[in-house]
Amino acid sequence: MAVRLLSHELSDLCLGKPALRSLSVTSTIAQALEVLKTSDDIFVSVWSCDHKPKTTPGFEPVDDFDDECRCVGKICIVDVICFLCRDENLVSPPVALKNPVSVLLPKIPGLVLHVEPSCSLLEAIDLILEGAQNLVVPIRTKLSNKRSKQQQKPSVTVTNHKGREFCWLTQEDVIRFLLSSIGLFSPIPALSIDTLNIISPNTITSEYHSPASAAIGAISRALVEQTSVAVVDSQGALIGEISPFTLACCDETVAAAVKTLSSGDLMAYIDCGGPPEDLVKVVSAKLKEENLNGMLQHFTFSMSSGGFSSASSSSDEEYSMAAPVSSMPRPRRLSRSMSYSARMVRRSEAIVCHPKSSFVAVMIQAIAHRVNYVWVIEDDCSLVGIVTFSDMLKVFRENVESMA
Repeated sequence: MAVRLLSHELSDLCLGKPALRSLSVTSTIAQALEVLKTSDDIFVSVWSCDHKPKTTPGFEPVDDFDDECRCVGKICIVDVICFLCRDENLVSPPVALKNPVSVLLPKIPGLVLHVEPSCSLLEAIDLILEGAQNLVVPIRTKLSNKRSKQQQKPSVTVTNHKGREFCWLTQEDVIRFLLSSIGLFSPIPALSIDTLNIISPNTITSEYHSPASAAIGAISRALVEQTSVAVVDSQGALIGEISPFTLACCDETVAAAVKTLSSGDLMAYIDCGGPPEDLVKVVSAKLKEENLNGMLQHFTFSMSSGGFSSASSSSDEEYSMAAPVSSMPRPRRLSRSMSYSARMVRRSEAIVCHPKSSFVAVMIQAIAHRVNYVWVIEDDCSLVGIVTFSDMLKVFRENVESMA
């Protein structure tokens, strides 16, 4: 039965998926920001399209959609923040924002791949395990032509090509689909993540009092790997995280905070409720001190507080660790929002579990909090490692191989 489940076509997972909003690869970063700030999604797809007629004698493309238009990547506000943190861009952010959006795209091939609707779920899992993060799938809707006629901005559009639109599937989409039939993989779901040996010790960390600017590379890496930067104390105990997801719900002026605050203060700055007034003053003062007048002007003009929500963090049914306790004093612990909205801002406390947490509980925990990973800690909050969606998919893939 599990093998039959994985033979499903990707078209089954695309039902109800919205068409992608797209951005031309020739658009500016400023145009990209406009799209990102008004989108329900954290990411926007970037496309390279060539609609020039093919006049080469004897040229007959097998698939003119693929030949003309390709999704070449995806970007989010975190890409913009990291870009603005470069010394040359801090001098004049407005000038930096005139750069083409292509400069933000990761130089890693295969993060976004085109696949056909007939591609099997098993094939999709293999692509994800090879490094793909988003699988672009063509879909057809009756509104395609109408949308095409209503387009007002050539740089910002729903991706529509000759009546054909596209959606994309993520690791989360695949995990959700598998979770709906988790019983077929018994007894795997009940086993602990420790027993399944899927806890990775390769975590990205930053010390609480270290400059956040020293973690810019770590933030970029976490964004690419779809994880987060763990903020730890001097003994290696987990305090919180600098999550690309949280940063993606802010605006580009957070670059000023990244360059001037410590990792611990940055957590408080991007936490729900908006940045504390005292930290805003610290950022402004340090920008003045470093003569970063361009960023200071942009920061002052753009500074605004957003509506953030909060709720308590949850853990699995066997080991509740929503508010880990340590013997030593530490900065206040914060909880992530449990909101299901993709644009709801997350708080700075990491989602955690125990090595003995069950596989299915960790799956549910990650899905409930809309993250691709869960941190693994001991009773004293010491960081053991991380479990990602990719690690979970390896378990399903190996289980199918053992059944074959």
